[in-house]
Amino acid sequence: MASAAEQLVSNLNFAAFAKADELKKRIWFTLIALVIYRLGTYIPIPGINPQALADVFRQQQSGILGMFNMFSGGAVGRMAIFALNIMPYISASIIIQLLTTVSPTLEQLKKEGEQGRRQINQYTRYGTVLLAALQGYGIAVGLEGAGNIVTDPGWFFRITTVITLVGGTVFLMWLGEQITARGVGNGISLIIYAGIVAGLPKALVGTLELGQQGALSTAVILAMLVLATVVIAFIVFMERAQRRLLVQYPKRQVGNKMFQGDASHLPLKLNTAGVIPPIFASSLLLLPITVANFSAGQGPEWLTSITAMLGRGQPLYILIYVSLIIFFAFFYTAVVFNPKETADNLKKYGGFLPGIRPGERTAEYIDYVLTRITVVGALYLAAVCVLPEILIAEWGVPFYFGGTSLLIVVSVTMDTVAQIQSHLLAHQYEGLIKKAKLRGRRR
Repeated sequence: MASAAEQLVSNLNFAAFAKADELKKRIWFTLIALVIYRLGTYIPIPGINPQALADVFRQQQSGILGMFNMFSGGAVGRMAIFALNIMPYISASIIIQLLTTVSPTLEQLKKEGEQGRRQINQYTRYGTVLLAALQGYGIAVGLEGAGNIVTDPGWFFRITTVITLVGGTVFLMWLGEQITARGVGNGISLIIYAGIVAGLPKALVGTLELGQQGALSTAVILAMLVLATVVIAFIVFMERAQRRLLVQYPKRQVGNKMFQGDASHLPLKLNTAGVIPPIFASSLLLLPITVANFSAGQGPEWLTSITAMLGRGQPLYILIYVSLIIFFAFFYTAVVFNPKETADNLKKYGGFLPGIRPGERTAEYIDYVLTRITVVGALYLAAVCVLPEILIAEWGVPFYFGGTSLLIVVSVTMDTVAQIQSHLLAHQYEGLIKKAKLRGRRR
């Protein structure tokens, strides 16, 4: 007789999806929210000369500004109301999480459960508004100094630009929270995902046009497709990789019955931090030079030098990017996984690792294993994100999906599919009980 899990998986088909009304509502809500986001990327802020903006952006899009434009779904190139995208929220989240590790007040709030989490989220929202206002003002000043982009420079333009960009960021922050609560998947990640995927058709058409014009050979285009396929397969393999620690439960007696000890495992993901480190690293790299790119070389000499050194493929850019990815891989792993708490939970329920004393020694061993696999995970993230950038800089291949964007797309897709599968499993659970004729069905 098939197990309950096997029967459950066998019931996951299109008919089961058609009957899952709650899941369909969540998917439709997510799609409508993403369509609203895409429409907002075509609404420009007032007082902008589109043609002059396009000319300036065409000169700067090969650097980090081009990556920022990719994350925002083209909103930067059009200077739309969503030009800042969700990046100020991500930057604020980084700052709050860093402060949580050094501030006793925030650390205590984190331990207070749901109420404390809401308070920390509120502080993150305040930080988002502040950062968006600062970036919005910087962009307004940068636009005024970048030629004839602004039709009527002055304080009125600056104030309206700040209000528009801050409003767009706050709306996206709210939209992302609504997707997470009422849709499918992580709302913030899906917004970035939608911005990246939206530019894929245009990038493919542009690549094929270069092939027709003779700028790219057929061998190079095929090599790009093979490279993308290999990187996707590698990302999927590494994202699913786990280090399983054997957990043993002793025999126990309940009344007059003796229950045999069970064996389970504690799964530790190779990449516990997921896609967060590249997003955080990109956000911090984009933060100080958003305005510098729009100055078109007319700013201070030191600012121009820094902007040039932070161009795509430059040694300083690669060094800082790799360092930030590795730092956030370890930092975010430490935030989301507490070895001491895990060891205490195992001890509470009678579980232990064979050969390891329960309690503090177990926590030390879990931390030891987690640190070793996080080294591999951090190096994997750095390699996937940086190697394509080096190839683009050295050979000039217009490979739209760089390592960071490809990692985000694959990881978010896997996470969203997993959530859809979880909803289907929950929907099928009642039908499974009836078909498996499990004990207690008639109660």
